[in-house]
Amino acid sequence: MDETPAIDIRCLRVDYGDFVAVNDLTLRVPHGEVFGLVGPNGAGKTSTFRVLATLMEPTYGEVILSGVDVLENQEEARRITGYMPDLAPVPSDLKVWEFLEFYASAYRLGSHAQRRERVAECLAEVSLTDWRNSWCNQLSRGQTQRLVLAKTLLHRPRVLILDEPASGLDPLARRELRQALQKLARAGATIFVSSHILSELAEMCTSLCVMNRGKLLASGTVQEVREQLGSNERTLTATLLYQAQAAADWLAAQPAVAAVQVSSNQVTFRYTGSDEEQADLMIGLMQSGARVRSFEEKGSSFEDLLVQVAENNRIAS
Repeated sequence: MDETPAIDIRCLRVDYGDFVAVNDLTLRVPHGEVFGLVGPNGAGKTSTFRVLATLMEPTYGEVILSGVDVLENQEEARRITGYMPDLAPVPSDLKVWEFLEFYASAYRLGSHAQRRERVAECLAEVSLTDWRNSWCNQLSRGQTQRLVLAKTLLHRPRVLILDEPASGLDPLARRELRQALQKLARAGATIFVSSHILSELAEMCTSLCVMNRGKLLASGTVQEVREQLGSNERTLTATLLYQAQAAADWLAAQPAVAAVQVSSNQVTFRYTGSDEEQADLMIGLMQSGARVRSFEEKGSSFEDLLVQVAENNRIAS
């Protein structure tokens, strides 16, 4: 079995004069993943993506995509890569199908009939077939993002690099985008997607990493990232039919549980156990006789995580 990663970044550094945008980034992403890159503005996300997309050269470092060295073989790297920048421009004087056929022609995707067939396939992949005859300037923000994604898919790239594709989308549009990306990953594509909102990526990614001030802070599953950042704590609320105090007393005696509070028929507490331990905790609570109607979880926001990291002196000044 080929264990060559889809994305292999080694000691990547990007300088703009005296400013270090990306500082010694090393990262490996397996094939078939939806891998997230999360970080605030200025974290180094776009600079990293521009290097991967062959739009700029790094100060030093190596980037290898599906075995292709991006710096040594730019043309081959571009053939296997699809790049979707943040707020990609879409012309207002073209219809959806015209926009895609223009790019299909630029990519030299076979005959006219073959290009039209590929355009139809990409529209179907992003659920825009019913809008193929619409003017581009009549599309909603979510539809426009999906149109740009369809353009990015035209040449069947093995690696997709998507810079904040969900920015500004409403919940329905984000869900549609998430479903489209997960479908592409199941078909074999590797997707590297960025956002400054942790919860946004947690919903769509199999794994993710966190950057700030050009440095990699954590990488892995959402659970692993929280643990690496030293903030695995989340707040849980159980809503009960009755006997909330008895449930609170039981919870207070359990490991990794703290600050148990009762309000009417709800019990709220802080929890630092793993996902598996949390599942066992919920089972145990119900087996204790508690009549649980619902659970709600609130984890730390990305902003909260960065604040905690800064307080622990884990972000270099």
